Amino acid sequence: MKSLDELKKLRDESLKKMQMRYVKDGFRIQVGMGTCGIASGAKPILSTFLEEVERRGLGNVSVTQVGCMGECSYEPMAELIDEQGQSFVYCNLTETTAKEIIERHVVNHEPIQRLLLTTKKG
Repeated sequence: MKSLDELKKLRDESLKKMQMRYVKDGFRIQVGMGTCGIASGAKPILSTFLEEVERRGLGNVSVTQVGCMGECSYEPMAELIDEQGQSFVYCNLTETTAKEIIERHVVNHEPIQRLLLTTKKG
């Protein structure tokens, strides 16, 4: 930080990201970044989600990392929470399937059954 303005800008950006947690009309993608997730390749998955959201200009999508998702053998995993609060847990992800989730589920509202571990109402 070189100035107070830079610190204020960082604070404002962080507050905006935190407020997305409470917005009901957007998507949240939470990538499991516990030890097993990282060992299974979750970092490139997280990066792919972030890049795809930015590339497509999807302002209603928040991508965050979370800790252990509790199902080591299905890693890398991500939970997608849609606009209605419904949770979809995607497993055995690759960079290709992460892009597919953005295209089919987020953009076209079509969950990808073959990639789902489970779904539940939030």
